[in-house]
Amino acid sequence: MTQQEQIARWRLILGSESQSRFDDMGGQPLTPEEYMMDQALAAIYGGDGESFGGRGAGKGPSAPHISKWLGDLRSLFDSETVAVVQNDAIERKGLKQLLLEPELLDNLEPDLNLASTLLMLKDQIPKKSKESARKFIRRIVEDINQLLENDMRRAVTAALNKRAHSPLPSAAAIDFPMTIRRNLKHYDPSLGAIIPERVYFFDRSSRVNRWNVILDIDQSGSMGESILYSSVMACILASMSAVQTHVVAFDTQIMDLTPLCADPVDLLFGFQMGGGTDIAKSIAYCQGLVEEPGKTLFFLISDLEEGGNRSALLRRIEEMQASGVTVIVLLAIADGGKAYYDEITAQRIANMGIPCFACPPDRLPELLECALKKQDMSGFVKECKKRK
Repeated sequence: MTQQEQIARWRLILGSESQSRFDDMGGQPLTPEEYMMDQALAAIYGGDGESFGGRGAGKGPSAPHISKWLGDLRSLFDSETVAVVQNDAIERKGLKQLLLEPELLDNLEPDLNLASTLLMLKDQIPKKSKESARKFIRRIVEDINQLLENDMRRAVTAALNKRAHSPLPSAAAIDFPMTIRRNLKHYDPSLGAIIPERVYFFDRSSRVNRWNVILDIDQSGSMGESILYSSVMACILASMSAVQTHVVAFDTQIMDLTPLCADPVDLLFGFQMGGGTDIAKSIAYCQGLVEEPGKTLFFLISDLEEGGNRSALLRRIEEMQASGVTVIVLLAIADGGKAYYDEITAQRIANMGIPCFACPPDRLPELLECALKKQDMSGFVKECKKRK
C-alpha cells in the first residue's frame, strides 16, 4: 500500500471533518469511488446527526433512499463489511421499522443478526412486506441448508447402518456389505460369484424401530442464531423416514411446531421470539413424547436462563437421562458462534454427565452421528469448547 493510499484510508476512517488537516499534509482529493465510500459510511458513522441525508421534520429517510444507499454499499465493500455496516445502521439510526419495507428487504445482504431481528419483528410486518420478508429469511435458510444437509443425511445413514437387522425381506433394505462378508465362504469359483446362504436387511420398515429425535428449543430473544440453525436441522431430519422428529418451542408457554417441519421458513415464522422462560415446563411436555427411551435423542437448545424453577429443571433433565433417553444440551450461540448461557446451571447439568456445550454449526452433523451411535462424547465436547 502506497503512502497516498494509507492517507486516503485514514481520511475515510476519520470522516469529512478531518479533510482540512489532510489537505495541510499534502493529501490528494478522494477519488470518485473513495468519495462514494465516504458518503456511504458518513450516513451511519458521521457526527453531523443526519441520517442518509434526510432533513424532513421528523419524517426520517425514505425506504427508496436507503435502498440506494444499500446498493452503493454492496458495490463498494465485501459482503462481510456490508453485514457489519447494516447492523450498525439498525442500531445507530433506529431503522427497525424500515426493515419492514419491501424495497429495503429486497436489497439487504443476508445476515444472521438481521434475520434474528426480522423474526422478532415478524408480527409487525405489514401485508405488503410479508413476501419480501419470507424471501430474505429463505436466503439465510438456503445458506444454512447448504452447510448442513448433505453431511446431516450422511451422518444419520452412517449411524443407522449399525442398527439391528430385520428378518423381513425388502430389496431396498438389503445390507450388501454385511451380506457379502457373512457369505464369503459360499463363493463358487466355477460361477465366479457368491451364493448367499442368508441375505441381511436393514430394519427400517417399522415405525417402532425408528429413532425419535426431540428438539426442545428456547425461543427467548437471545436465541436468534440458535433458532435459525435448529430449524434447518429439524426440517432436514423431518424429511428423513429413518427418524421421527418433534420440534417444541418454549418461553413460559409450550408450542409444538412439529406440523410446520415441511418448510424451514414456515417453522421459523412459527417461533414467537422474546418473553420469559420456563424450561422445566417444556422438558415435562417433551417427556410425554418419549415412547422408547433407548431410541430417543433429546436436544435441549437454550441459554439456560431459567425464569421458572431451576431445581425442577435439573430434576426433569436428570429424570430424562435416567429413563434411558440420550440427552444433550446445546447452549445458545450468538455473534457467529460464541456461547451465551447461564454458567451455574450449565455446570450443574455437566456434573450429571450430560453433554452441555455450544456446538459450532458446521459440526452439528458429526454431533448427530455420535449421539445416534451412543458414542462417548467427552472428546467431541472438549474439541468444541476449544473453538470458543
